[in-house]
Amino acid sequence: MDGIRRRNIIRRLYNWVLRWANSRYSIPALFTLAFAESSCFPIPPDVLLIALCVSKPARALLYSAITTIGSVLGGICGYFIGMKVWEYTSNFFFTYIPGFTPESFNHVKSLYNDNAFLAVFVSGFTPIPYKVFTIAAGVCKISFIVFIISSVLGRGLRFFIVGGLIKIFGEPVKKFINKYFNLLTILFTILLIAGFLILKFVINSP
Repeated sequence: MDGIRRRNIIRRLYNWVLRWANSRYSIPALFTLAFAESSCFPIPPDVLLIALCVSKPARALLYSAITTIGSVLGGICGYFIGMKVWEYTSNFFFTYIPGFTPESFNHVKSLYNDNAFLAVFVSGFTPIPYKVFTIAAGVCKISFIVFIISSVLGRGLRFFIVGGLIKIFGEPVKKFINKYFNLLTILFTILLIAGFLILKFVINSP
């Protein structure tokens, strides 16, 4: 029952996010979504980014830049949550925020001992939950400069691929995404879940 309820909540959040695409506040909404998703919000900004790029391909790179900036700034916020207030907020994240478990969080902290740059970059580019890495980075006090550079590269590459494809190929890509938008969002959700599963597999591997 809890699983069904959680899926229904996520579905409603997706629909709510998509409604911002037709609003005059779509750009502030895109920035805010990208910012919040980097520390606590469960819906990835790609959903709104794709919708806006489809509606105005000429502005696709602008939307990608806004998403990247919002996401990196949100990551910085997550970094300072981890550095300054994690001991007071950890129960909230472990209880209510998807992707946060003591096991996954401890494993992410161990990854920073191996290669902090690569860990942040991969989490920023792939469906693996970036928010876990931003807060863990602050808890581990990894180099702030390394965190910023790897976040900009990982997040920027991810979002500019979306905007760039629509900008370069224009109408054909726009028609394709318009036709298969629901399928694409479902596939992205599957990828997001796969990110959690990959993280779990890595945690449990010897």
